Amino acid sequence: MIKTLVFDFGDVFLNLDKEATARELKKLGAQEFTSEMQLINNQYEKGEITSEDFVKEYLKWFPDVTNQQLIDAWNAILLDFPEYRIQFLEELAASKNYQLLLLSNTNEIYIDWVKENIPYFERFKLCFEKFYLSHEINLRKPDASIYEFVMNDNNLNPEHIFFIDDTKANTDAAKELGIHIWNINPITEDITELFTKHSHLF
Repeated sequence: MIKTLVFDFGDVFLNLDKEATARELKKLGAQEFTSEMQLINNQYEKGEITSEDFVKEYLKWFPDVTNQQLIDAWNAILLDFPEYRIQFLEELAASKNYQLLLLSNTNEIYIDWVKENIPYFERFKLCFEKFYLSHEINLRKPDASIYEFVMNDNNLNPEHIFFIDDTKANTDAAKELGIHIWNINPITEDITELFTKHSHLF
């Protein structure tokens, strides 16, 4: 029996263009997305470095680029949050049938953009009992430790959890721990189909 729903944020509620940042960085002079960049990204997502240090590291590769140009390129991945999804979530929260948790790999620059550009972000946050952002808890998916942290923090049995994420590595890692998963395809599926696509679990 499912008691807890754990949602990712990007490409579950907030639409993303995952190729956009690489595309914009190329316009700024990047030849490729390097392993060094990925390392910095992972550190930033885990809150191991500040936004200022993150930008400073990137500007080493783009000496002729301003801070704002870099931040704009970084945020290019972020698109929109359709209002029908917040309505779905608010109805779900009002039903009180499930504990609702958010678990997102993200960073301070992204969240700052969301706060400025998504008018119902505070409404969104209020739908969840707990709101886990990777840079605030110093853990990131798909490391097993992040799922174990959430389960321990809420005294959860994995058999009672349903986890929705668009990244297969993240849902695979959760499944290894006995958590029910939906590796949602943002192109062909929508979070509002949760109970129709997975009625056998509910």
